[in-house]
Amino acid sequence: MRATKRFRQLLNQPGIITAPGAYDCLTAAIIERTGFPAVYMTGAGTSVARIGYPDLALTTATEMLANAAAITGAVDVPVIADADTGYGGTMNVRRTIREYERTGVAAVHIEDQQFPKRCGHLEDKRVVPIDEMVQKIRAAVDARTDDDFTIIVRTDALAVTGWDDTMRRCDAFTEAGADALFVEAIRSAEEAAEVVARTSVPLLYNFVETGKSPLLNVSELERLGFKMVIFPGSAFMSVAYTVAKVMEELKAKGTTERLVNQMTPLNDAFELMGLTEMLERDAGYAVGDGPSDYVQAEDRRFRALERKALAIYRNRIEPNLTDADQGKWLIINAESESYEVLPTEFEGLQRLGEYNREAPVYLMPIGEQEPILIRGISPEGIP
Repeated sequence: MRATKRFRQLLNQPGIITAPGAYDCLTAAIIERTGFPAVYMTGAGTSVARIGYPDLALTTATEMLANAAAITGAVDVPVIADADTGYGGTMNVRRTIREYERTGVAAVHIEDQQFPKRCGHLEDKRVVPIDEMVQKIRAAVDARTDDDFTIIVRTDALAVTGWDDTMRRCDAFTEAGADALFVEAIRSAEEAAEVVARTSVPLLYNFVETGKSPLLNVSELERLGFKMVIFPGSAFMSVAYTVAKVMEELKAKGTTERLVNQMTPLNDAFELMGLTEMLERDAGYAVGDGPSDYVQAEDRRFRALERKALAIYRNRIEPNLTDADQGKWLIINAESESYEVLPTEFEGLQRLGEYNREAPVYLMPIGEQEPILIRGISPEGIP
């Protein structure tokens, strides 16, 4: 199913869509692996991480499109992308929509700031007249070739021209064809509730740590009536903080050994980007002349699955374990990425025997300092 159609289904289903912000493929893959239904490609994060500038409209459309294409290629969940002001007038907006459609994103948002724009949570923003933005929205709607492609319209007027003008803009933008609205820099929970009450299309809330808007919980935003919430800065601001701390440690002590437990193991990082699947695919192209070649290929495949099972343990299971889980046993299915907790090793072995001989299933004890995988099922000739 097309990403655009999946996103439309999310919009039409009950519940709020939580889309954390990714600035590259790694952060997008982590978001997807954690279980979120969508990824938000942050313009601020793209500017900071990819070109090394603050969010002051210095990223070009080409740079934003390249990042969008890379991120959609790294995940299967729908991607919402920042498209800034549409990068010009109505003709530019038409091309912007067509080009974003080609990247595979499911939705974009365009805004009513004057160019050069700036981060919505900075001071001294300026907005274009309502009529000018209405024409850009009409151009965007006319340009899309996929009716399921979602056009979200953002207004920054609240901090510039005030509440009444913001509401006029919401009405005009909805009438022009906006599929959803994004009122930037809402200042209170009461204001958030009033925005919901005054609009008739799905609304997006921008959760910016250290920004101007209140940090309302996702469940509270859903209760208020918001349909989407994005977290554009959570990843790149956390990375900036963490990497700075690591570099300070390295500079002061000449080693990062003390921080190893706070790092994702190298192999697990590769697993986030599909290491096992790629090795399996590569092994499928191998040309063999005899049984030994088959055995070697199968051994490589199972070792790749072992690495994947360990990655599932470290990334998804271990962080949620409690003291009550110590001494129990896990069965991990590296293919389906599912797992079961068994009270004893005996019960674990019994359950293991119920699986098909070819199933990539592994048994391991909980609580070992270095997880030990017991290869439960393996083909003939593989140890």
